[in-house]
Amino acid sequence: MSQAKVDRYKEEKANRKKTMQKAKAMHALYSVIGTLVCLVLVCWIAYSAYGYFHKEDGQTTASRTEVNVDALNDYLGTLPTADSAE
Repeated sequence: MSQAKVDRYKEEKANRKKTMQKAKAMHALYSVIGTLVCLVLVCWIAYSAYGYFHKEDGQTTASRTEVNVDALNDYLGTLPTADSAE
């Protein structure tokens, strides 16, 4: 090996701890930033979905239907039960 390569290797070996710490810090930073970006996307999608289904004018995209079941209740009330059949 040439003397320049040996010197470069010794310098790299001396700074290896600092280089590893810097690499770990960058990995942690990228992980935090990636997590925050994902969280922002999920919140944005949830907020958009909430706004889509709960509009400001009070109407939703799903319609509501009311059903009058009084006639069904009257009919079921006139049917004989197992207790009254005995």
